[in-house]
Amino acid sequence: MSAGEIFWDVVPYVTIAVVVVGTWWRYRYDKFGWTTRSSQLYESKLLRIASPMFHFGILVVIVGHVIGLLIPQSWTDAIGLSQHAYHVQAVTLGTVAGIATLVGILLLIYRRRTRGPVFMATTANDKLMYVVLVAAIVAGLATTLMGSGVVGEEHNYRETVSPWFRSIWILQPRGDLMVQAPLSFQLHALIALALFALWPFTRLVHAFSAPVGYLFRPYVVYRSRDVTPKGQLVGSRPHRRGW
Repeated sequence: MSAGEIFWDVVPYVTIAVVVVGTWWRYRYDKFGWTTRSSQLYESKLLRIASPMFHFGILVVIVGHVIGLLIPQSWTDAIGLSQHAYHVQAVTLGTVAGIATLVGILLLIYRRRTRGPVFMATTANDKLMYVVLVAAIVAGLATTLMGSGVVGEEHNYRETVSPWFRSIWILQPRGDLMVQAPLSFQLHALIALALFALWPFTRLVHAFSAPVGYLFRPYVVYRSRDVTPKGQLVGSRPHRRGW
């Protein structure tokens, strides 16, 4: 077994351990820090454009990764989706979503660097996170273009990277498959592992906090009160109860 195979067999489990333990530690000892540390109060015009562009773009990217890594090629072949058709839609959607994500994050970084109060609220941890996140997005875009044959030779990652990824979760790692993948795919996977290792210790941890409870709680009632000509409150107006 080569050093490369050992690396791709072992490092993913180290990363998973860091994510699990780090997330537990962050929740246990830093609940008040479990936040995006919103800077909307300092500047909102640019944020209104950059934030939705980044978040919607990254959502499509994540869905594309889930489909590409978790769904075997035999399944899409079974439903009549040819490799060529899958390839075209994956490259098209992946490129559009990747560009939107990259433009969104670059606008967020520009805003953070050029708006004084926002920059003052930026920590060294944030700066490291932005560097690794941008590197992951750029590497992903490069892999999409290079692996698709648009630039360089085409590579079917569903025969190497995808089986390797699935093998990690069934505790039968196949590092030999990852060694067979082109360098661009290996670099993208390496940066992704680094990003996940950093995840619990940065503001990205807020992604683990989906506000599911909002779907089931009663809505918040805002009550208005009558005011006398002298500005004195005289009581609440009647209001309908929530559910």
